[in-house]
Amino acid sequence: QVQLVESGGGLVQPGGSLRLSCAASGSIFSIVTMGWYRQAPEKQREQRELVASITRYGVTNYADSVKGRFAISRDNAKNTVYLQMSSLKVEDTAVYYCNADVNHGLGRIYDYWGQGTQVTVSE
Repeated sequence: QVQLVESGGGLVQPGGSLRLSCAASGSIFSIVTMGWYRQAPEKQREQRELVASITRYGVTNYADSVKGRFAISRDNAKNTVYLQMSSLKVEDTAVYYCNADVNHGLGRIYDYWGQGTQVTVSE
């Protein structure tokens, strides 16, 4: 079993910054991809959108809406992924979920989610 624990959410004014962290622990051989998704208040779970992802080798992918404002990074030794969010907008308000594709060895790769951390951008 693998646990993902997020931290760093909160309330911030438009134009402000926040840094999210997500640490994975448990039975981990390696982590293939780590990423952040978000679910806006009016959306259902199935409508979570990818914010950013990063492979073990540092290849990144961003949603168009956050390009140039958000930066994802990871520390493989700590099984931790970070999301630096800058120039935040009201429409960035959402619950942010950490996601990881974990390799348990012998070709067993499973998908895990964190519990989510609330990010609210408001005056």
